[in-house]
Amino acid sequence: MRKTLPAALLLTSASLALSAQMPAQAQVYSGRVVAVDGDSLDMTGARIRLFGIDAVEKDQTCQRGGTSWSCGLDARQALSGLVAGREAVCTQQDTDDYGRVVAICRVGDIDLSDAVVRMGYAAALPHFTPAYVPAEADARARKAGIWAGTFEQPADYRKAHPRAPEGPRTGSRPASRPAPQHAPARAASRSAAVFFRNCRDAWAAGLAPMRIGEPGYRPGLDGDSDGVACEPLPRR
Repeated sequence: MRKTLPAALLLTSASLALSAQMPAQAQVYSGRVVAVDGDSLDMTGARIRLFGIDAVEKDQTCQRGGTSWSCGLDARQALSGLVAGREAVCTQQDTDDYGRVVAICRVGDIDLSDAVVRMGYAAALPHFTPAYVPAEADARARKAGIWAGTFEQPADYRKAHPRAPEGPRTGSRPASRPAPQHAPARAASRSAAVFFRNCRDAWAAGLAPMRIGEPGYRPGLDGDSDGVACEPLPRR
């Protein structure tokens, strides 16, 4: 059965053999994707997190050979190379605190979580699954990527640089914040100075979701008129 979602994602039924191994009511999303960072994908405007790993953040730097390097940008580039021009199939495992799909994603026979860890751009999260621990051990032994020097754990980096809301990879979604009744004129003009054609562009720029008065917000991107544009997928 195929179902069209508001974010234009395609929901497909898993095969009987695969569904026997998946959690109850697991959902499968398929389509072209774009790498947002080392462990996040954008599929037609909706964010998908790779399950079981934690990659260095897009703006994060690491130390190697006594010099700083843009490990976060390299992590995104590595994931981009894996998905470029190809269709990903993502089997949902959970939903994070912000309503984003957390999934095991494959491109052909490649498990993207395993590949990113093996290239040395992410750490395994054994408290969610032990599946990627061997890949991390392999990357450490080869001193691949971040293991060639020193780096701040991504979770610690996010705490020190709270640029965007990042919650645990599983859990319930927090209640929606009430929409402001009146936005100051100065804030409104600042919002109008940034224009996105669609939510995909807003996510790619790292500014989504956006509230009234924030750069890039406009009613055309706020489908439910709740004062928040380009929201993540709702919990299912």
